[in-house]
Amino acid sequence: MSLSPFDLLLAVMLLLTAWRALVAPDPFRATVLFIVFGLLMALAWARLSAPDIALAEAAIGAGLTGALLLDAVGHLRAVRRQSSPPGGDKAREAAK
Repeated sequence: MSLSPFDLLLAVMLLLTAWRALVAPDPFRATVLFIVFGLLMALAWARLSAPDIALAEAAIGAGLTGALLLDAVGHLRAVRRQSSPPGGDKAREAAK
């Protein structure tokens, strides 16, 4: 089995996307990168001639899990807005 340039590019993109998702400072950015990783992984499974796993990865890994994570990030932002003092970071620093 020989690797095409596309396969090498896909492998590099998978590694970079996974790394960026792990070190992302913002939960929303990490979630979007997780969804992108799932879609790239589905493409990798399709390239490996495993269409059933590719469809499952796209539907469950990127689609359903991604939607649930985006909903959780939305709830997290709402909770953070409610619990933060008026004035934002300056008020928090003054309270210390």
